[in-house]
Amino acid sequence: MAAANVVNLTEATWAAEVDASAIPVLVDFWAPWCGPCRRLAPTIDALATKYEGKVKVGKLNTDDAQGLASKFNISGIPCVIIFKGGKEVNRLVGLQPESEFSKALDRV
Repeated sequence: MAAANVVNLTEATWAAEVDASAIPVLVDFWAPWCGPCRRLAPTIDALATKYEGKVKVGKLNTDDAQGLASKFNISGIPCVIIFKGGKEVNRLVGLQPESEFSKALDRV
């Protein structure tokens, strides 16, 4: 499903993978039933390859991690949040072109 360099995030792994990450983390909040989320998946995989070693890329299934989805006020998916030092620094909601994500990542 996801590229080899995309981390499958869960509530159990969140603290270690996102909060404690030494590099920025791009998190794709998604759900399997979400059509736009599925269309965004190849873009997320491409970003993971493009920024490998500079940015950690992860996907969080909001159906399986409703607590985290609620904590970050995810009201619409796909929602991509960029974290640095465990704190949200950018949020992009909806289907966006790869260039928008790249611009956001280049600023971090």
